[in-house]
Amino acid sequence: MSEMPISKEKAQFHIPELQHRNFRDDQFWKDIPGWASVTREEFGSHLWQLKNSITKVDQVEKVLGKLATKELMADIRHGQKITPMNIRITPYIFALIDWQNYIDDPLRKQFLPLGSQFLPDHPYYRDDSLSEDTDSPVALLTHRYNDKVLFLPTTLCPVYCSYCTRSRIVGGGTETKPKDTYGASQKRWEDVFAYIRKNSNIEDVVISGGDAYMLTPAQVKFIGESLLQIPHIRRIRYATKGIAIFPIKIISDDAWFKALIDVQKMGRSYGKQVVIHTHFSCENEITKWSQLAMDRLWSEGLLVRNQAVLQDGVNNDVEKMVLLTRKVAYMNIQPYYVYQHDMVPGCEHFRTTLAEAVELEKAVRGTTAGFNTPTFVCDLPGGGGKRHVASYEYYDKENGISVWKAPNVKPGETFMYFDPIHKLSPEAQARWNNEGDRDSMIAEAKKKVNL
Repeated sequence: MSEMPISKEKAQFHIPELQHRNFRDDQFWKDIPGWASVTREEFGSHLWQLKNSITKVDQVEKVLGKLATKELMADIRHGQKITPMNIRITPYIFALIDWQNYIDDPLRKQFLPLGSQFLPDHPYYRDDSLSEDTDSPVALLTHRYNDKVLFLPTTLCPVYCSYCTRSRIVGGGTETKPKDTYGASQKRWEDVFAYIRKNSNIEDVVISGGDAYMLTPAQVKFIGESLLQIPHIRRIRYATKGIAIFPIKIISDDAWFKALIDVQKMGRSYGKQVVIHTHFSCENEITKWSQLAMDRLWSEGLLVRNQAVLQDGVNNDVEKMVLLTRKVAYMNIQPYYVYQHDMVPGCEHFRTTLAEAVELEKAVRGTTAGFNTPTFVCDLPGGGGKRHVASYEYYDKENGISVWKAPNVKPGETFMYFDPIHKLSPEAQARWNNEGDRDSMIAEAKKKVNL
């Protein structure tokens, strides 16, 4: 007996039927004047992509040609005086930006900041919002959860995201943010491996940075094999935004791909799990190249999960989030997390209220299978770890103050997340501008939890 069709009249939003199965396959890069003569073969080479990555404002102007208006270039230059992140954009992503409507384009927003978009940082922003440095027993390692560690072997990335939670170390120094960045160095990793060997409770290692994409094939294998040979390690996750912003590397860099698969096969022979965690934030990042990259990974049995960051004007919309969820799932990527934006500098224009995240989670849940539905989480400022967005102890929506506990991460402590002030009512904004009122609001919120 066939299933009853879902009534379209009951739908709360509308997505064209099966849109998530459509993958852009045109020569979109030819719309960029500087790349109009680039062939598909050239564009599909990871070496061409690396060589032609945009790393300077002057390159933007040169490649865009007639599309680079005086207003656009002035706004970009203004943005570079404010942003904590340098420019680094793969041609793949740069060419996908709608330069006829660059103000509203979600890819431009994520990777090429305009000075006109910035807002003052929240009074309680922190460079290291998640206290990764505080919870670091040895350099390059964060140990917060009992059985899991975060390993940061490099601070380099194939693109630099404007909303990066590690802008304190990633992306090179800028006019507003001097940094002590570092590339991959095996000598610096020995203390990490020694710490993991000594702590037998650790079973799970996330290899991030920076971005694991920037490791050489030899480094991918060295890290993976070193970890797999530790008896109590059961799971390794290579974290990379690469599949989203540089899928061509998976398709054409055979040496790097082989190194990754060799580690995966070694893990399987040991009865251990080796996976990739990637980072698609919106449907605009996805093309036929994305599908081809995933086809290659899937053919080797490599599991990929997706972690998105909730961003105002990028994906804080039910239709956009549902489409993203369905599309990554169609490529055999499992939707895993959607993060509430961290309270880091230079990102206030990206942040949403906690209430928006809760309502989005409600709307997305039920639109597809549960195992393909991402969990919306708030990674708590101060190192409380990831908590479901509706699991706060108290939430003052009017003043944008939420109070949380993390009993199995840091027992006895409370944590606070604050909504962006510009999204609050005029009355609440006025209270935030008065230091005395601000202290009273926070004290009252804490008191509600401790009653």
